[in-house]
Amino acid sequence: MESRTRSLVLTLLILGLVGAASAQKAKSQKDDVSQIGSRNVGNCVNFFSIEREMALGKQLAAEVRKQAKIVDDPLISEYVNRLGQTLVRNSDAKVPFSFQVIEGEAPNAFALPGGFIFVYTGLLRIADEESELAAAIAHEIAHVAARHMTCQATKSQIANIATIPLSVLLGGWGGYAARQGANAAIPAAFLKFGRKDESEADYLGLQYMYAAGYDPTAAISIFEKIESLNKKRPGLIDRVLSTHPMDADRIQKTEKEIARILPEKPEYVVNTSEYTEIRDRMMRQESKRKADDGTHPVLRRSTAPGEKPEEDRPTIKRRDLVW
Repeated sequence: MESRTRSLVLTLLILGLVGAASAQKAKSQKDDVSQIGSRNVGNCVNFFSIEREMALGKQLAAEVRKQAKIVDDPLISEYVNRLGQTLVRNSDAKVPFSFQVIEGEAPNAFALPGGFIFVYTGLLRIADEESELAAAIAHEIAHVAARHMTCQATKSQIANIATIPLSVLLGGWGGYAARQGANAAIPAAFLKFGRKDESEADYLGLQYMYAAGYDPTAAISIFEKIESLNKKRPGLIDRVLSTHPMDADRIQKTEKEIARILPEKPEYVVNTSEYTEIRDRMMRQESKRKADDGTHPVLRRSTAPGEKPEEDRPTIKRRDLVW
């Protein structure tokens, strides 16, 4: 048992030293937007291979589709996917991505391992400009590029590392990861991040949207809108952002990072007419759904002079006067 423990400690020490050297190199590269795509930002001890991470994400995404209402409008779906793929091409991600829109009031998007990203209609509603939507999606792409989900899952196993057979520790991480991944039954296990991971996703997301041509200050404006909405409707957002709220410190840090690492460009994409049309289309559909489900009050259109009243409109019959 003592020999096994010493082997475990030695192995972890080696992993730590290699990881520290790699992290130092990655830190200098991470500040350089010109190296996006040629750097490794997912530096952590990770039991999951890229292939296993993608398979796990596919499994979890299927569960989301079963439980959530996917927006099936091809124009909205294609637009969001196209915007997302533009950001992916300007990121450090090493996996293919898919983007889908789901119905929901929360101004949010979330990522699953392996490049599966879901965007709530509530995010399109609060994002008045395309650059604001791009900022939120770039943040989620950063979570995937930095492999935050599987790094986090790996950390949760470190505490129990003494229970792993030594033969597995020294030569079989892949099989161990596969067994552990099979136990991840619900997407919620991958949706909460610590402040360090959220801060890194903010940082990388800024770079990705900048590299794609978007105005990086849109990240600040969408943060401020979410913070304002949180004050008005705390129950809607608190649960989602409980690990890293949209507070003043986060906004100020983003402002400093824009000034420190992003060279100014002569022009940026702020908004497009296509986004305005897609957003308006989504909001019209959303209003129609609320009217059709009968749970929201709807103002009826008044009847013009000479127009036949709607059949379900209550009418009052005039009483004939007798002289």
